[in-house]
Amino acid sequence: MKKTILEKYAHVLVHYSLYLKPGEKLFVRTTTLAEPLIKELYRAATRAGAIMEVFFDFEDQGKILAEEGNDDQLKYSSPFMQYAFENFDAYLNIMAPYNLVSMQQAKPDRVKLMKQASQPYMKVYSERTGNGSMRRSLCLYPTHASAQAAGMSLDDYENFVFEACHLFSDDPAAEWLKIRKFQQGIVDHLNTVHTVRYVNPKSDISFITQGRTWINSDGKANMPSGEVFTSPIEDSVNGYVHFDYPSIYGGHEVQGITLHVENGEVKKWEAVRGGEFLDSIFAEPGARFFGEAAIGCNYGIQTPTKNILFDEKIGGTIHMAIGQSYLQAGGKNESTVHWDMIADMTTSGQIYTDGTLIYENGKFLI
Repeated sequence: MKKTILEKYAHVLVHYSLYLKPGEKLFVRTTTLAEPLIKELYRAATRAGAIMEVFFDFEDQGKILAEEGNDDQLKYSSPFMQYAFENFDAYLNIMAPYNLVSMQQAKPDRVKLMKQASQPYMKVYSERTGNGSMRRSLCLYPTHASAQAAGMSLDDYENFVFEACHLFSDDPAAEWLKIRKFQQGIVDHLNTVHTVRYVNPKSDISFITQGRTWINSDGKANMPSGEVFTSPIEDSVNGYVHFDYPSIYGGHEVQGITLHVENGEVKKWEAVRGGEFLDSIFAEPGARFFGEAAIGCNYGIQTPTKNILFDEKIGGTIHMAIGQSYLQAGGKNESTVHWDMIADMTTSGQIYTDGTLIYENGKFLI
């Protein structure tokens, strides 16, 4: 990777996404594959006067624990993670996977214990990102695993990622400010309405968002970004929805998901592929209720890559997430699960707010 691109990547993360100030503490979590970006990030954060700490995961770390750990080890909740989420000013998670399916063969009961172990510090994370006392961002460093999942060479995937982040632009932050302005008009409208309805040939689902907050995701909490999202009133979701796009969650690929919802709860579900895994997810507390409803607004991203950071932003799509709500949106559902599922809206897709058509065939009419 060209050093200049990584310098620009680090600069936009430090100064735009996280807007670090002198003396602030930045906690970064990634894998050892992301070291080239970490070096530039450390340089940029240091020049900004911030203090940066890095937590590196190594190849097969979770897999080894799932296979070899006893119950006490699986239940161990990291005091370091607890401290970081309680005390740092900003958090950056850089996805840089060695293998996207390394946990696929792990026994579900052992994975469940590992998830439960993270709950104490993830609760702090949700509270502090929800009230704004800790800034956070999620981004990706291109690796062979992600490129393979996207069906691309590593070179082509790098170009895809950097283009999506506007890193080939002379001023990436200025490009994100344009996206912010476009999306703000959408958010301003959505924050005045009571009911939202998504319709396409395989879906007809509605929910109430009055009293909740629609959020303009403009490259700060995610890099790249380009979506508007909220947490719907938990018991207000009704109808059925089909998700066309395949997704990988917990190392498992699931395709062709259809959910049937009554008074907020998923009552019935089907999947063309990965149904058994879907069954196991819906056995988790809180997973049968929705934590998010959103609209992808980034028309510069059109290629699905089986990576939710990019796919959920595709202009002309909607997505909904089962499980954990966003506190900053006013959501109340709690779960160890937050799984975004994506539907295409470019063919006969419509969005109605309070009965008025505002979106058709993947484009806004407002």
